[in-house]
Amino acid sequence: MMFNFGSIYFYFYLRVRALVKWFLRKTTNLCELQRICYGKPVGFVRTDSVEYSLLYSQIPEIQLMIKTLNGIAERRRFSGRNQKIVLEQSVKTILIVKQVKPNIHKQFIVSLTRCFEHIWGYKQLVHEVESLRLTTFDSSNEDHEDKLQRLWQALMPDIPLETRITKQWQDIGFQGDDPKTDFRGMGMLGLENLLYFAEEYTNAARHVHLHSIHPKYGYAFAIVGINLTSMVYNLLKDGSAKTHIYNACKSLPSIRAFHQLYSCLFYEFDKFWIESKPKDVMEFSNIRNQFETNIRDALTNPSTVFHINFVVDTI
Repeated sequence: MMFNFGSIYFYFYLRVRALVKWFLRKTTNLCELQRICYGKPVGFVRTDSVEYSLLYSQIPEIQLMIKTLNGIAERRRFSGRNQKIVLEQSVKTILIVKQVKPNIHKQFIVSLTRCFEHIWGYKQLVHEVESLRLTTFDSSNEDHEDKLQRLWQALMPDIPLETRITKQWQDIGFQGDDPKTDFRGMGMLGLENLLYFAEEYTNAARHVHLHSIHPKYGYAFAIVGINLTSMVYNLLKDGSAKTHIYNACKSLPSIRAFHQLYSCLFYEFDKFWIESKPKDVMEFSNIRNQFETNIRDALTNPSTVFHINFVVDTI
């Protein structure tokens, strides 16, 4: 007879955890979620602990609440009045189940609501980002074409495009005469990232673009940008980006939070690339992988947040 020691360990872990929670509830007169919200600092540390507590809750009402919230996030319905109603109902569920008196623990309600915004805002953001990634760039779509034109204008304001299909696109780092072929891997997400960086942080983006055409350390700006979109996308999908997102966002994380993280990491990668003094672009994969390792290491620190604070230097 074979034993699944992992399952046995997990079973006893849950039993011991339940016993510890019961003991602390009796001695502090506070449930675990209250102890977290009152005892842990706002941001990743608090939200991650709340998320963990909810995940391993054995209470049917809480399990149903989680399932409901996951469905709303998947349908991307956390917005406007619906967001307010859903959050109020969810927090009310916790208050009833945990027998928390709302007139006494008003700060707990505020803190728990923010944690809920973080947790399910992040889940909704994952679905929104995935939708953009799966949206193929379509030349017949006026909105897609307009965004592509805006990208050129933001980076090259003094040089007009001669025509839609032109080698000029290579001047901002696309591979050929038509950028649409370069968006295949990341879809519209790649273009949306590049455009946000170029329009919201124009000076920084142009500075990075100048580095990309450096005679010695140059690289393909747009192609590298799309590659970095893939990196940030993976950080979001596997949950590594929660550290930054939970620390950076004061309320519901939106697509803007993803674009800001991307912009910051693109700027940081450019600095890392220049400081690495590559012999040629053949070193890109190694330098890019080392950069990602550094970012992932940074995100293991629960206080990490990448600030949008660009300082334009010269080389």
